[in-house]
Amino acid sequence: MIQRKLCMLGAFAVGKTSLVQQFVHSIFAERYHTTVGVKVDRKDVSVDGQDVRLLLWDLAGEDDFNHLPVSYLRGSAGLFFVVDGTRRETVESVTRLRDLALATVGDVPSLVAINKADLTDDWELDGGVRDSLQEAGLHAFETSARTRQGVEAAFHWLAHQMIEPA
Repeated sequence: MIQRKLCMLGAFAVGKTSLVQQFVHSIFAERYHTTVGVKVDRKDVSVDGQDVRLLLWDLAGEDDFNHLPVSYLRGSAGLFFVVDGTRRETVESVTRLRDLALATVGDVPSLVAINKADLTDDWELDGGVRDSLQEAGLHAFETSARTRQGVEAAFHWLAHQMIEPA
């Protein structure tokens, strides 16, 4: 079995933990505890007939007071960035985190989940944001941890990218 480390990155309360919980355990909770440091989950998936164990590193959200320790990124085979569609400023956080990650682990497979797709009426993002993320090399998925929309597709897409031969 192939094993790959995948880091979940984004600002506070964008839904990183909720996406992991939905993907790994098929659950969604209205209330959650803020991640402190890192929480590691794992899930075994099949990608093109190959068994892959994903080690999901759910990293604490970044803000002006809490910055990501780069040591958490080392050894990552993939990066899963999360943006909250209802909070435009979370896109800027992903831009900063991506620069940090690229400097630390290089250009590993990455994607951005534009989360909270169940709340599109409240979104502060438009199609231009998605286009600019994709132009920056981040494949974008619309996801909802609450309804499960796009969750499996995003994780499986990234798993596939992580096992592709270079």
